[in-house]
Amino acid sequence: MVSTDRLLAFAVMSLLVIVVPGPSVLFVIGRALAHGRRTALASVLGNFIGSYLLVVAVAFGLGSLFERSLTLFLTVKLAGAAYLVFLGVKAFRHRRELTVGAVDGPERPARGDLRTVADGLAVGVTNPKGIVFFAAVLPQFVDHSAGSLPAQMLLLGLVPIGIGLVSDTLWGLTASAARMWLGRSDRRLSAIGGAGGLAMIGLGVTVAATGRAD
Repeated sequence: MVSTDRLLAFAVMSLLVIVVPGPSVLFVIGRALAHGRRTALASVLGNFIGSYLLVVAVAFGLGSLFERSLTLFLTVKLAGAAYLVFLGVKAFRHRRELTVGAVDGPERPARGDLRTVADGLAVGVTNPKGIVFFAAVLPQFVDHSAGSLPAQMLLLGLVPIGIGLVSDTLWGLTASAARMWLGRSDRRLSAIGGAGGLAMIGLGVTVAATGRAD
């Protein structure tokens, strides 16, 4: 269905884009610093699902709406940015609840597994970098003469999603390991949690301020 050369070319393109940390990577790092490994991994899973929903949207024609409508693009982008700021403010406000005992003991996600996955999904589906990449780049690697265009896009979309899943997981594990290593005092751990919250707030502001210029 999808030729090997197109698949490899798209994989290389995806890798080049993913190498530069975007909102999903910074989000996972912020969650790892603020809440730990379990929350980071649940966020990665949610982001994976949200990103693939973008692929599905593009495959079935909704992606073209984002290309044509600046208003729709801005609405989705600002909604995602506002949600990131909300999560960052919440993490910063609750930074003093982090203690060495909580880190050394059984880890519990900040909002429960399903809600944490939902947070990641919301960030993934409103990620401006993902919207632009899947709407503008993905269709260029489809072979129109082979037919089954939606199926081709759904298959090709698994490539960057898979690369991103591995990359985000490694970032999350690294950041949570650093949190465990640095969090040997309640005061330092509180500072780390606050830094994670500030990172998400900064990311939300950055997402709101950047994007399409048309």
